[in-house]
Amino acid sequence: MILSIYTLIHVLIGLVGIFTGFVVLFAMLAGKRAEGWTAIFLSTTVATSLTGFFFPVHRFMASDAVGIVSLIVLGLAIYARYPCHLKGGWRKVYVIGAMMALYLNVFVGIVQAFEKIAPLTALAPTQTEAPFKMTQLVVLGIFVLLTIVAAIRFRDKSWSVP
Repeated sequence: MILSIYTLIHVLIGLVGIFTGFVVLFAMLAGKRAEGWTAIFLSTTVATSLTGFFFPVHRFMASDAVGIVSLIVLGLAIYARYPCHLKGGWRKVYVIGAMMALYLNVFVGIVQAFEKIAPLTALAPTQTEAPFKMTQLVVLGIFVLLTIVAAIRFRDKSWSVP
């Protein structure tokens, strides 16, 4: 019962992170800051990664590696955004780090969808089948493209630095 509640909380935090991450992404694509959305995105994405480590498992899993990578890129993005105020090259570090963290959340969401949604499970029961691989490849390609465009557009020099 407690594990079910914990899982639900973890999933809800992750969904908030994904939703707010897309809000932040679209703001970046428009060359705009989204201060409140950014804070929610970064904090919920950190919380998602951290809470993922407290599930009862007894071996190192791929999800642990994703969580570690996510926390590293989030640390860089948070450092670039707040202490460095997006100055100079830190703006691109922020964009790339934030979008990598969002991608990793979406990546895990796709894995979970293929595990939990019956029609998707039927298409790729072991997640080594072509539908799963193609889905992940297409999503990765979209994220790479969107991250490049965001890094180009999110650079308005007229912003005041706090």
